[in-house]
Amino acid sequence: MDAISVIRAKRDGGRLTDGQIDWIIDAYTRGEVADEQMSALAMAIFLNGMDRAEIARWTAAMIASGERMDFAALPRRTADKHSTGGVGDKITLPLAPLVAACGAAVPQLSGRGLGHTGGTLDKLESIPGWRALLSNEEMMRVLGDVGSVICAAGDGLAPADKKLYALRDVTGTVESIPLIASSIMSKKIAEGTGALVLDVKVGSGAFMKDLAAARELAATMVGLGTDHGVRTVALLTDMSTPLGRTAGNALEVRESVEVLAGGGPADVVELTLALAREMLDAAGLPDADPARALADGSAMDHWRRMISAQGGDPDAPLPVAREQHVVTAPASGVLTALDAYAVGVAAWRLGAGRARKEDPVQAGAGVELHAKPGDTVTAGEPLLTLHTDTPEKFDYALAALDGAVEVAAPGTDFTPSPIVLDRIG
Repeated sequence: MDAISVIRAKRDGGRLTDGQIDWIIDAYTRGEVADEQMSALAMAIFLNGMDRAEIARWTAAMIASGERMDFAALPRRTADKHSTGGVGDKITLPLAPLVAACGAAVPQLSGRGLGHTGGTLDKLESIPGWRALLSNEEMMRVLGDVGSVICAAGDGLAPADKKLYALRDVTGTVESIPLIASSIMSKKIAEGTGALVLDVKVGSGAFMKDLAAARELAATMVGLGTDHGVRTVALLTDMSTPLGRTAGNALEVRESVEVLAGGGPADVVELTLALAREMLDAAGLPDADPARALADGSAMDHWRRMISAQGGDPDAPLPVAREQHVVTAPASGVLTALDAYAVGVAAWRLGAGRARKEDPVQAGAGVELHAKPGDTVTAGEPLLTLHTDTPEKFDYALAALDGAVEVAAPGTDFTPSPIVLDRIG
């Protein structure tokens, strides 16, 4: 085999054989195929696509590049959730302990934010002492003791994907459905969970901007999970407006704790419960009641135990940004749009996110929303509060919000989009 023949096959619209896929993934992981050659192949895949059999084999080859975890020794059935990324998407934080409180085990391997989308690990690291990096032995111990763990994936899981993911980010091939699907599912299947629920975001703040593309991605991932023996279901959920009322690391942790305490924004609670019910059903616990676990405090108890088990102090004060800037409503009436992408970029520019994987983040930076679409607002009253330790970034963040807000005349009949748009599985 050689890289040029594989590149040419896909460049010319052909399908790759199993042997070609196995060889190119293995050779790239070992460094025998250069980055520029894999970049050319990624672009050929972006332009010409892959059929289901190709995607399944590509995914299997990436899984085979590393280790597979095994949770068979746990007394509970495992279920995991993956979100394709959005703005204000703090759902993993209340969801993992909630599902654990209902009887399943949740081995949640999460990532960091890049660009306008936030990262679960960045959020949790705003809790003093909390550790994202656990050994496999530590992860199993926390799962056994608490029932849920949220941590970084080890280097041994799908190492081919780690190399290819970084390459896609700098070559304009991130949005390829075969490459997105195989990237997500190779890690989740290698993780070893028995059931997987996918939260596929749709809208301005998501990678998938329209429902048709999101549905195709969801169906592809559900097919991959099913083909590899993992019970998989996907919910398509709205990301035209930020989830909840915060976008930023410590801000989102604070809001997640409010949900676990029985409060919090209605949209966050609704989506958390919807995903929890799907995870519990997939794990063979369809009669469990996650709403009761929120109400009776058992989900909060599991949250505190999970944070403590990873070195965090659940009672410690969360970081607060040194500077705030209030954005007021431009007119009186009904708020009809608050663009998720614009809010995500503003939070990123304030210091909540990073442009490169190596960049630091500010724990207290972000955007706080005082109204959501459908609410009545008054001209001159607070609409958003920007938080940062570096006030020189306010103008840069405000530029991102230009045109993000739409206010209709008082009394306008407006119904926000539902949170859950569709289900595939």
